[in-house]
Amino acid sequence: MTMLLTWLCALGLALFSAASNAQAVLLAETLTLDRRPHFDVTSYLVSEKYDGVRAVWDGKQLKFRSGAVIQAPSAFLQQLPKDQALDGELWLGYRQFEALSAIVRSLTPDAQAWTKVQYWIFELPQAPGSFATRAKAIEVIVRQAREINPDTPLRAVAQRALPDIKALKTELQRVLDRGGEGLMLHLASAKYLTGRQDVLLKLKPWQDAEATVVAHLPGKGKYQGKLGALRVQMDNGKRFSIGSGLTDAERARPPPIGTRVSFRYRDYTVNKIPRFAVFLRVRQTE
Repeated sequence: MTMLLTWLCALGLALFSAASNAQAVLLAETLTLDRRPHFDVTSYLVSEKYDGVRAVWDGKQLKFRSGAVIQAPSAFLQQLPKDQALDGELWLGYRQFEALSAIVRSLTPDAQAWTKVQYWIFELPQAPGSFATRAKAIEVIVRQAREINPDTPLRAVAQRALPDIKALKTELQRVLDRGGEGLMLHLASAKYLTGRQDVLLKLKPWQDAEATVVAHLPGKGKYQGKLGALRVQMDNGKRFSIGSGLTDAERARPPPIGTRVSFRYRDYTVNKIPRFAVFLRVRQTE
């Protein structure tokens, strides 16, 4: 019992420490144009949303959002500006998230693999002025870095002013057509903020599909005794679990095995498994 209590205390301290060390960054709200038909896009600067790994440089260390240090090779870190905080996305290319994650999460950095990683900067933590001002400062920082070393991993995320919703939708489609994930909209006049704020919005599409329920996975914690997730199979034979989007009533009385259900997802993994699947409804037969 004493050993168990000691272990639990250590675990609690570790979790508290992890939470304490988490990076204070700005998080985006979701923009749904159908619900905001009169949305004023002219107040925002619009950029591509890169499907990478969020990374914060404090001038000395590169860290994940959790606060854990990213074990990047010294050759990569030496190309980042000293004593200048940066917030951005480590990126390898379109549909390369799994490969990127393997590179940046390795405790033993592969220097050769890291030469392909780019660091796309979209914010300057704690910098003064409006976001429009900070965006221009980012361009200067990256331009100066490229003058010193043309092979620098630093990139400035392009920020664009758009005239209306039609232009916003056109820009979204342009990004999607080249394999991008969506758009980010940052209020041009906003001071630097952290936490989830509506000065930063994300706009991205969801795709719908269907699958057949093949198993019920038990819930844990607050879902103890109820459904935790639906195990489903797509028509191509791929199986995966859907745990999001289910109401308490659906968890108490889940769709029977064999039921066809609709779900929403963002894109596919390299193994053709839907990413971020969310339950929508039981498919109604015609």
